[in-house]
Amino acid sequence: MLGTIFFLALMIFSLSIFLLRKPTNEKLYKLAIGYYIAFSLLFFTLFVHYAKSENMIDTIMDLVQKTSKVEARNRSSRDSKEQAAIKSTLIDAPIISQLPELPRGCEVTSLAMLLNYAGVNVDKMTLAKQIKKNPTPYRKHNGKVFYGHPNEGFVGDMYTTKKPGYGVYHKPIKQLAEMYLPNQIVDLTGQSFAEIYKYLSKGTPVWVITNTTFRVLPPSEFREWQTPQGPIKITYREHSVLITGYDDQYIYFNDPLTGTKNKKAPKVEFIKAWEQMGKQAITYNRN
Repeated sequence: MLGTIFFLALMIFSLSIFLLRKPTNEKLYKLAIGYYIAFSLLFFTLFVHYAKSENMIDTIMDLVQKTSKVEARNRSSRDSKEQAAIKSTLIDAPIISQLPELPRGCEVTSLAMLLNYAGVNVDKMTLAKQIKKNPTPYRKHNGKVFYGHPNEGFVGDMYTTKKPGYGVYHKPIKQLAEMYLPNQIVDLTGQSFAEIYKYLSKGTPVWVITNTTFRVLPPSEFREWQTPQGPIKITYREHSVLITGYDDQYIYFNDPLTGTKNKKAPKVEFIKAWEQMGKQAITYNRN
């Protein structure tokens, strides 16, 4: 069978060479075309039959899948090599403390640092007034807490911890940032940390949501709230910082709570903490 297929393939090749030449005998040329079509159909029929009998189709599919996997690994390797080309970076972004005016204002303070670095002259108190507020009141009923969703606006009181409050997530922060940098704000929420590396490598800091320990929190640190948008899990250790750099071991960031510039945390732990809080990140494209 295999020999027959090889013979037919050779005949088709020979006829193809003949047909590419300028015809000198019209009848012979038409006859050659007829043989070419016949041999091609016969070759295709025998090949399909042989492929089925020898499980060649499964083999070919396996080869295609293996090739795809190899290409994916190669692409990942290329990305890793590109990342490795810049082993570290550290951005000189301004440090702003949220205290004493804004005990719960880490999100708007980190945004102020991002905007100031982008050349926008705005302070944390202005942003605190402008950030969208969630009007849902705090209440407890049958042991359940009913409160607002932080992606719908700042929840609670930002100016004192003596009253109920929590914070705000990426959506209202993006909306506020777009007032100052229209058509430039980039919401990286939900993407991999590799996207954050790309902006840091280009010299652009990134606003993120994490927690005050900068490592994964145990389940005991989370509470469930009932909100108009449905139940959510929150932690009172929720925090926002401005990432300013990285190296082989650490992530560097400006911490508005301690007022520390380029504070560092172990890279793996920091990234896992960021993922636990929903992979929330905001930055901007330079014009």
